[in-house]
Amino acid sequence: MKKIVVIGGGSGSYTVLKGLKEYPVQLSAIVSMFDSGGSTGKLRTELGVLPPGDVRRCLLALADEDKENILKDLFTFRFKGGVDNHSLGNLIITAAEQHYGGMNKGLKYVGKLLELRGKVIPVSLDDAQQHAELSDGTIVKGESKIDIPNAQRAAISQVSLEPKAQINAPAIKAVLEADAIIIGPGDLYTSLIPNLLVEGMPGALAQTKARLIYVCNLMTKQGETDGYTSAKFLSEIEKYAKRRVDHILCGNGNIAPGLLEKYREEKQFPVAFDLAHDQRALLAPFACKPNYIRHESTHLARELIRLL
Repeated sequence: MKKIVVIGGGSGSYTVLKGLKEYPVQLSAIVSMFDSGGSTGKLRTELGVLPPGDVRRCLLALADEDKENILKDLFTFRFKGGVDNHSLGNLIITAAEQHYGGMNKGLKYVGKLLELRGKVIPVSLDDAQQHAELSDGTIVKGESKIDIPNAQRAAISQVSLEPKAQINAPAIKAVLEADAIIIGPGDLYTSLIPNLLVEGMPGALAQTKARLIYVCNLMTKQGETDGYTSAKFLSEIEKYAKRRVDHILCGNGNIAPGLLEKYREEKQFPVAFDLAHDQRALLAPFACKPNYIRHESTHLARELIRLL
């Protein structure tokens, strides 16, 4: 059975995992642990735990299909009042971390409870914050402020973790044993690259014999990837991974005009494909959801499996 590792966070990893779990493969999700906003940020600040938000999405993606919708309703349910509007899923993960003595052990038992079709692995167990240096020299501190700018700002020139974070031992093991490693889709600087900033990850990627596959975003994001083409996305991934990507999957641009207009109002635009000369690049018809321009999990999984 092929071993596949998915590196990322947020809705992108959810989409990939949800599609791939229907195939006879062994899945591991390595998840960014540097969120600082919303319920996740409050739990991190108030209780000193690792941020559970992206972990929660990956747990849902790997749950049994018959249970997924029920778990999704429960895990996203938010209490009002006494527990500060936290989601039940975040609270369960936080409780497991504290009760079992760490995130690794906590997720092991939560995984058994949910009968997951794979493993969810924090990329690091260290408490670090993401920083971004802009082209005008400004330093933006915190994932939430990088992710959602409150004003027009200069372009991101580089990102880092402060203090430095070490890779989680199970993450190294998963990368070294993998047959394929998938990065993306997801917010470039706040979901994907933070995993590559962890000390030990570039070394593991250089050492593994796994093929490295990058799934490029369909749309740019205001304040983060304005004007980025597929080649620019790829170059940034390779810059921080410190390794050449073996395959890059890109959408063929077949998006309904009505959806494009909706995103244009938010200053988000289709990622221009400029890798026609690169034999590693593959164009595929990734169907979008009715009201959102996002990869459809079944179509994406089919294309990824073809590469294996």
